[in-house]
Amino acid sequence: MISRFFSAVALFVIACLPAQAFETRAKAAWVYDVTTHTVLMDKNGEASLPPASMSKLMTVNMLFEALKDGRVAMDTTFGVSAHAVSFTEAGGSTMYLQQGDRPTVQDLIHGMIINSGNDACVVVAEGLAGTEAAFAEQMTERARALGLTASTFANASGWPDPGQRMSMKDLGLISVRLIEEFPDLYPVFGQTEFNYKNRAPANAHNRNPLLALNIGADGLKTGHTQEAGFGMVGSVKQGERRIVFAISGMASDTERAEEAERIATWAFRQFALKTVVKAEAEVAQAPVFMGEADTVGLVPAQDVKLLIPALAQDGLQAQVVYNGPLKAPIAKGSEVAQLVITVPGLPEHRVSLLAAADVPKGGFVKRLSTAAQKLQAEYLGAPAS
Repeated sequence: MISRFFSAVALFVIACLPAQAFETRAKAAWVYDVTTHTVLMDKNGEASLPPASMSKLMTVNMLFEALKDGRVAMDTTFGVSAHAVSFTEAGGSTMYLQQGDRPTVQDLIHGMIINSGNDACVVVAEGLAGTEAAFAEQMTERARALGLTASTFANASGWPDPGQRMSMKDLGLISVRLIEEFPDLYPVFGQTEFNYKNRAPANAHNRNPLLALNIGADGLKTGHTQEAGFGMVGSVKQGERRIVFAISGMASDTERAEEAERIATWAFRQFALKTVVKAEAEVAQAPVFMGEADTVGLVPAQDVKLLIPALAQDGLQAQVVYNGPLKAPIAKGSEVAQLVITVPGLPEHRVSLLAAADVPKGGFVKRLSTAAQKLQAEYLGAPAS
């Protein structure tokens, strides 16, 4: 493995130091910059915890997938069982469904997301899987397939149960999936009111405290049980950037709202999105073995954009890494190296580097010259050129 190191001043002319530390009051938190795929904060982020109503995001995902693959349509109707209605009678969040209702999939999406309806979740579970228990098993299986390693489900609504567990990281990842995979459905998370058949004026509003702040918030879900405390999964988009965060274990809804805003403010004001290398700008030359040319330029296919902490002092570090010398023939555009960029306080960032030109195999004279140089270096101790 051969690498080439470049000073930050020469390569990028950008300096940085770690962002100011953020001490969250949440017992567990995970903050993610979606635009650059950067984890900004991880406090007990992989701990398997009671998710309360935030686990409804997995139920929403299951219904969105059913819509996408054609198993249901927006106007498909589901029946309402006595089991579903019992959640309204037991207290907790509801869209006030009654037996005999035939809510559409569109109604139920709004009821789950805006009203946080436990009854709506049960109706979806029974409509898709026959029983809520069977649906919970499917949720767990699907979570595993999606890489949500700390998630298990015992029900569709987040009702307290020892088998209902998710991590803040898993909640963040399923949120990113909802945003990226279902762009036509995701905007429901930003809607503030839904009142099914005018039955629930007191429960018709979205509980997301960030939606009214005009800071670019457009989702996702709050949650609360005695065991879990007050939690929230949120998403905020400002300019090119979007962040997703999940927090749990707050002491009150007021503290939850304050902490959610603090995290969003920190994530956007302590980090700036910068283009550090332009697409197809040559960042290095790599030696080529047995080629018509002795070197080939290395370029990124796209602009390299990174989060840079706002306060500047020390430079970025960038290293070009490849197995070398590169062996001809080399096709223009083929991946031959990586640019490894280290930003203080953040995970390293790896970018594929491509060959900037074709390098055919050298002719007979070139191969003979290279072989002679290699023999000279190995057996006579002279350096090969």
